[in-house]
Amino acid sequence: MLSILLMAGHARAADQGSYGLDDLFLYATSLIGTPYHMGGSSPETGLDCSGFVHHVFMQAIHADLPRSSADMSQQGEPVELSGLQAGDLVFFNTLKRPSSHVGIYLGENRFIHASSNAVGSVTISNLQDEYWSAHYDGARRIVAPLVNSNQP
Repeated sequence: MLSILLMAGHARAADQGSYGLDDLFLYATSLIGTPYHMGGSSPETGLDCSGFVHHVFMQAIHADLPRSSADMSQQGEPVELSGLQAGDLVFFNTLKRPSSHVGIYLGENRFIHASSNAVGSVTISNLQDEYWSAHYDGARRIVAPLVNSNQP
């Protein structure tokens, strides 16, 4: 099993070449508007926040992250808010428990996530919005197993 490290605009696998975060972002943004569904892990039936992140990483770069946001928050390396890079996972305490919500950082204070609020779908939000900045709980730079080394 190979590992990839998401950093500085690209993901790498030691003997698989380079995987662009462009694929990750293109796929993630193609899901904007997909309905939120608690426990959902498929665009066809709806996605919750961790289902969205898990699905995007698997489909776009063949990386198998844990299914829950709490488990995702234990992966990779912690990242300071000031050091966020595109592709980092951002976590929020939205249910009075740590890392109860997760999204993918896009850069320029924006992140994409499956939101259960009034939007009720996959959307892009700003970390500086009052709600998100008040509930920000940290970020991680992910090292994830590459599950299908036969994929480009």
